[in-house]
Amino acid sequence: MKLTDLDIIVTAPPAPGWGGQYWILVKLTTDDGIVGWGECYAASVGPDAMRAVITDVFTRHMVGESPENVEWMFRKAFSAGFTQRPDLTMMGAFSGLEIACWDILGKARDRPVWALLGGMVNDRIRAYSYLYPLPGHPLPEFWVSPDMAAESALDLVSRGYTAVKFDPAGPYTVRGGHQPALTDIETSVAFCKAIRDAVGTRADLLFGTHGQFNTAGAVRMAKAIEPYDPLWFEEPIPPDNPLEFAEVARATSIPVATGERLTTRAEFATLLRTGGAAILQPALGRAGGIWETRKLAAMAEGFNVQIAPHLYAGPVEWAANLHLAASIPNLLLAETIETPFHDDLIGGAIRVDDGYVPAPQGPGLGIEVNETLARAHPYTGTALHLQMQEAPCDYRHGNRFAGGAPRDEA
Repeated sequence: MKLTDLDIIVTAPPAPGWGGQYWILVKLTTDDGIVGWGECYAASVGPDAMRAVITDVFTRHMVGESPENVEWMFRKAFSAGFTQRPDLTMMGAFSGLEIACWDILGKARDRPVWALLGGMVNDRIRAYSYLYPLPGHPLPEFWVSPDMAAESALDLVSRGYTAVKFDPAGPYTVRGGHQPALTDIETSVAFCKAIRDAVGTRADLLFGTHGQFNTAGAVRMAKAIEPYDPLWFEEPIPPDNPLEFAEVARATSIPVATGERLTTRAEFATLLRTGGAAILQPALGRAGGIWETRKLAAMAEGFNVQIAPHLYAGPVEWAANLHLAASIPNLLLAETIETPFHDDLIGGAIRVDDGYVPAPQGPGLGIEVNETLARAHPYTGTALHLQMQEAPCDYRHGNRFAGGAPRDEA
C-alpha cells in the first residue's frame, strides 16, 4: 500500500464563521484505492500559499511511501532543508497529511485510529465549548456583556457541558504582549463573577486569552480573577518566550494552559522542563500530527501535565483530537464547536452527548467528508484563518474585542 494522490479542499464555514475563516482539508488516496482525510491548521500564510506548501511536502516526502511510515515521513519533513527544528508552516502542512495517513491505516485494518495508538483509555471524552452568542444576542455587544455570557454559559450547562470558555480580556495585537487596560481587568472580573454566579459549581470556568499580555500584565490579570477559581488561564503571554510562562505560573494559583500556537515536542519541551504550563493544548493539525502529539502526551505524563486538545478548525481535526483523547490517560478535556456546518460536513458522525463525546467507533477517523458540501463553500476572501489586531490596546476608551474570531465580512 503506497500513497499516490493528493487533493486539497479549502472550504469556508458559512457566517458567522465559528471555526475560522476557512478550513484546509486534505484527501490522500493509496494505490489500492483507500481514501484518508486530514486537516491542516495553519494561519500564518494564505490558503493559496498553503496549497503549494502542502503539495511540496507530499511530493517531496510522502508520495510513494507506505502510510505506515509516519515516523520516517515526519523525520524527513522535520529535517527538510537542513533544519531539524519547529517550522509552523511546514508542520501545519505535514500534520494534516499525517492525520490522513492514520485515517487510511485504520480503514485498511477496519479499526478506529485510537486502537492503533495503544487502545482505549477513555470511552467518553469530556467536552468544553467557547461561549458563543445565542439567538437574540446582538453583535458586537455580546462580546462585552457579562450577562449575555452568563446566559450562554447556562445554555451550555443545560446541555450537559461541565466547562465553558470565554475571552473578555481585550485585544490581541501584532505588537506583542501588553499591560491590560484597567477596563479590561474590570470586564474580565465582571465576566468571571457573572458566569460563576450563573453556573455555580456545575461547570469549570476556562479563562481564555490569546497571548495578550506581557509577563507582569498577565500576573495582574490572574490576581484579579483568582477569586472565581478558573480551571485555567489560557496562553497568558505570547508563545515566543516560553521561559516567561513559568514566571506567570509561579505567580498564580490558576493552572496555566497553552499550546495552540506551538508545533512539535521541541516547542512544548521547554514548558514541561520549566513548569510553565499545567495543561497543554496542542492543535493536532499543527502540532505534528497524531503520532507526534501522542508522544507529547506521553512526555507530559512524566510531569503530571494534562492534555486538552485545542479546536478552532473543522471537524476533521476534531475527529483526530478525539482519537488522541480516547487513547491517553492524562486527558483533561477536549474543545468542541457545534455548528450545523461542522455537523453536516461529516454527516453527524460526531455528536456531543450530555457534555461528553463518545469515542469514535468507525474505522479510521470514523468520519467521511461530504466533498460536495465542502466544495460548494470555497473560500474566496483574502483574510487569514485568524487575524490579529494592528491597533494597540486602548487605555482611554476601553476595548470592544470581538471574541470567537467571527467572520470578517469586509
